Amino acid sequence: MSKGDPAKRKNGLTYAEAGVDIDAGNLMVEKIKPLVRATRRPGADGEIGGFGGLFDLRAAGFTDPVLVAANDGVGTKLKIAIDSGKHDTIGIDLVAMCVNDIVVQGAEPLFFLDYFATGKLDPEQGAAIVGGIAEGCRQAGCALIGGETAEMPGMYHDKDYDLAGFAVGAAERGQLLPTDDIVEGDVLLGLSSSGLHSNGFSLVRRIVAASGLAWSDPAPFNEELSLAEALLEPTRIYVKSILKAIRNTHGIKALAHITGGGFPENIPRVLPKDFSAELDLEAIDVPPVFSWLAKTGGVAPEE
Repeated sequence: MSKGDPAKRKNGLTYAEAGVDIDAGNLMVEKIKPLVRATRRPGADGEIGGFGGLFDLRAAGFTDPVLVAANDGVGTKLKIAIDSGKHDTIGIDLVAMCVNDIVVQGAEPLFFLDYFATGKLDPEQGAAIVGGIAEGCRQAGCALIGGETAEMPGMYHDKDYDLAGFAVGAAERGQLLPTDDIVEGDVLLGLSSSGLHSNGFSLVRRIVAASGLAWSDPAPFNEELSLAEALLEPTRIYVKSILKAIRNTHGIKALAHITGGGFPENIPRVLPKDFSAELDLEAIDVPPVFSWLAKTGGVAPEE
């Protein structure tokens, strides 16, 4: 063999030197195991760590179910969490955006999986994020049965990370919404939000930047909280109250999850094509955060 033969040269590179810390990943898994365990429910009682999560529909009480699946992210609301270092509620948003999509179809969210990608894994930060995801699952009554943590140096800058979520629910056949008996004169009810939920934060961040305020400054519309804390108010999870109303009243014909596109784009999605909804905007109690953003950014009502 020649002196420069690759077979004789020592390759000194390691996975850790490439920027991936296996030990940090294992530590995070140990930190989140009790969080995941706290989300167990009928149909899901396994530990994380397998190659796939299991769910038993029969044990959950279903006889002839139709599955309903949804996936979503948190959008640029993540940047406020990253910039302010507050990571414990953003996971609630992740769950909410998925399970609220499922429940408006009359289905019960059953289980959830998350995808967490970062440039440099911080086990404490990761555990805080998953803690929020677990809390969201508890609020929705669904089990966190698995997920993926990806450490991807070179893909994400500094402390940046991204989240995606995947939820599956079920309803007995014939009980999905909307129903086919919507008629003229049916009453439209609005359920209050907890704030901005996880929509419009690219515009929100532009308005905050133009205002000159720092994330640590008191929120002008709620001075008991910092601006970051106020804007990170997690998305309300409507699952348990809506399921109770559906099952106890049998009077709900359709539900719409108001996300990107607001009223004009989301309400028509659940109405027959020849129907439209009439809204009395004067009857809506607008949370102060919307009024402050509109005034500060000169945002038109349609926006």
